[in-house]
Formats: sequence, structure tokens, C-alpha cells
Amino acid sequence: MKRGKVFFLIVLSTGIVLALGGCRKGEEKSSAGGAIELNALQQLDNSTPYYPEDSKQVWEPFEKANPDIRVVREDLYNDGYHNKVEAYAAANQLPDIISVFPAGRSSTLHSQRLLKDLGPFIEQDGLRASYSPATFDPNNQLSGYVAMISEGLLITHIFVINNEVLRDCGLTPAKTYAELKAQVPILKAKGYDTILMGNQDTWVNQSTLFSMVAGRFCGERWEQNIHAGTAKFTDPDFVAALNFIKAMYDDGVLNRNVLTTDYGSVVGQFANNRGAYFIDGDWRASAFVTDPSTGEALISPDRQTNNFQITVFPDIPGAKLNRSTSGQLSMGWAMSAAIPSGSPKEAAAWKAIKWLTGKEVQTVMLKLGRISAPTRIDVDTGSIDVEPLLKQIMNLSSQYDTMTGVIDNIFHADVWTPINDGLEEIGIGSRTPEQVAQTVQNAFDAWKATQ
Repeated sequence: MKRGKVFFLIVLSTGIVLALGGCRKGEEKSSAGGAIELNALQQLDNSTPYYPEDSKQVWEPFEKANPDIRVVREDLYNDGYHNKVEAYAAANQLPDIISVFPAGRSSTLHSQRLLKDLGPFIEQDGLRASYSPATFDPNNQLSGYVAMISEGLLITHIFVINNEVLRDCGLTPAKTYAELKAQVPILKAKGYDTILMGNQDTWVNQSTLFSMVAGRFCGERWEQNIHAGTAKFTDPDFVAALNFIKAMYDDGVLNRNVLTTDYGSVVGQFANNRGAYFIDGDWRASAFVTDPSTGEALISPDRQTNNFQITVFPDIPGAKLNRSTSGQLSMGWAMSAAIPSGSPKEAAAWKAIKWLTGKEVQTVMLKLGRISAPTRIDVDTGSIDVEPLLKQIMNLSSQYDTMTGVIDNIFHADVWTPINDGLEEIGIGSRTPEQVAQTVQNAFDAWKATQ
């Protein structure tokens, strides 16, 4: 998942500093002008076209409207972000406001109760009626309370079709896996890969492909059965899902070169017609559209309109579900529990979180392709004018009937790490699906014993 873990780019070495200074552990610190300073850590990819617009359309309006608040911002991406979060948590130096997931790789923050309960603030300001019910459902957050407000809905699996490549080979989009497999030799004969993915880092397969596959073979809410002890990772359904990944490599649908393809370069490969299909999460569509700072796009709007489709993976034989994807509440904003209750810093942090998850910012995020669906129910998505690929992302719900969970959001890192590693081992052929399933079950049992 919203949701990156591959490479990180440190902006201006340690982050984007919008104001000098900073504080930790809830310490009240004001600038020379008397403004409250907030430390903010945001997961954000500075290689995307929307990156410069984040400052212009999100942070600058907030600062202009709130001259009494100065923000010291640090932007990191993927593993760089997650590693920094863990370091801050271990040192009890969490930033005042921080973008987090509702579970998964933000588990430490939730399980150790390092984030404030935002419920009282939400009730105080009457926000509940303005958001979808799932947003403030404590069952959707590992903390068991409303520790963060999500910016939107995150679809971690999309299947992008390049009709330019398919037409060159006399093909049409595959509707079933059998059709997809049959296209492999035809595409190969013309020098094309079938599916492109940037799987050099192990989270990509798990989040953007296997979570969907596991949902299709194991059924809706399969993870609840695992947690309840009524199902196991060694059961036939989960093993079948792992075997399907093996089949994708064996059949050539996934070329093993995806295991060494980095996440940053694969979008350029797809835009340059190296493959017929592309698998990633909904956030990745924004990598192809026009960069506002340069006026250039990896895929021009004309090409987007006539040649590219966004849908979900074709039907899989033997699956319990088809026409499904994987998804969750996206990242959102949380407040450090170390901020003193009733303090000016707490009031400033809440004001920032309300803005960062409010109607105006969610509208901007839709325009920039950072989310596919808002959690605010008052956002007018129909009036948003965006490029064709982003419009397809906004309308993606018409392409699937069911959304199942994302593995690194619904299980602890002690469990999803061996899944990530196991998917890579299946790809290179060093372990069998059955061996991986047993390793994952052993890891789950060991984690469960500590709860």
C-alpha cells in the first residue's frame, strides 16, 4: 500500500524546511515572531509531477491563513520514511503531526499508543457528518481509536492496459488469465514483455498484486479468519494463491526481470511501450500525467485518451472472487501523544490536521492523482477537470465488484515480512509456495503468542 515502500528521496538532505527550528516530545517552541512551530513528517514522493504542487496548493495556503503557525516539514518516501518513523518512535521524538497508515507499517505508532485520540476533537468540531462512516470507525485503525484521519481511499491494485502495444501485435485486452497467458509468445516475438512491474523491493508484489490474488482465492474477509484462528496460511486457498504467483513466472506472464526492476524506472518503461500491461497502485497513475512545472508528461493526454485503460486483473480460474481489487483507507494525519493536552501546540496541530484532511486539500489531491476517492463526502468529484488517466482512476470503482484487504495493512510486520520475502523467493525459484506458506504460518503463530 497508499501506498510506498521502495526507495526514498531525502529532500534538501533532511527534508523541506519551511521554517527554521523545531522541537520534539511536545515541547512548546515559538519563533522570534511568537508563532507556534510544528514539526511535520510526511510520506511524499518528490519524483512525481504533483510534488511541487504539494507545497503550492497544500502547505502555502495553510501558512498564509495561519501566520501564527510555522511548519518545519520533512518529506521522505517509502522505506526512508518508514525507517525514520521507527527511529523517531524508538527515541520518543515523534514529530508533532505525522502522516501514517491506519495499521500495517504504522503498527508501532498505533500499538504503542504514540498517537493522540482525535475522537474528542472530531466531536467538538462536528466533523463526523462530513466524512464517510469508515473514516472514523475505530475498528479500521489498529489503535482501536481514531488516531488518524484518512485523506482518501487507497486502491493498491490497478491493471493498466497499453493498447498501442496490443494493436501492434494484433491483440485486444485479455479478459481472462488464459487469454493473458496465450498472449505471452506473441508479445515476446515482437520484443515486448507482457506485464511490467517494479519488484526490486519486495513490498511491491505483496501490496499491488498478491493482496488482490490472495483475496480472490481466499475470499472476502479472509484475514479475519486467520486472526480468529479458523483458517491458516497453510490452508489450500492461500497456498493456491502463492502457486498462482509461481504460475505467472513459469508462464512468462511475469518476466523474472521484474525482480530486478526498480520502482522508479518502470513507469518510463511502460510509457515507452516496453510492455503490454502494468501493475501498480492507484497512486501511480499520477506519474504518467503532465508535470505542472515542466508541461511535459510521460504519456501525453492524447495518448492517454486513445491508448491506455485502467482496470483490474483479468479473471483467474479457480478463484472464489473475480472482478476484485485490494484496498484500504489511505494514509492520513495524526498527532503526537506527547503534545500537552490543552496547549497552544495541540490547538495548532489540530488546526493543521483539519486542513490537511479537509475538503479543499482532498479536492487538490484528487486533481493531482494522489487519491482515487475522498473520505470527505462533500467533495464534488464530477466537477474536477483532470487528465484522462486520472479521470479513469476516479472512476475505477466501476471496474470492480469487491475490494479485499491489503496484507501489510491487516497483518503485523512480523507476518507480512516473510510474505514479502517469500514472494521474491517463489519468483527466483529458491522456495516452493508450500514452504513459504509454512514459514508465514510459523511467523503468525510466533507473533500471536506475544499478543
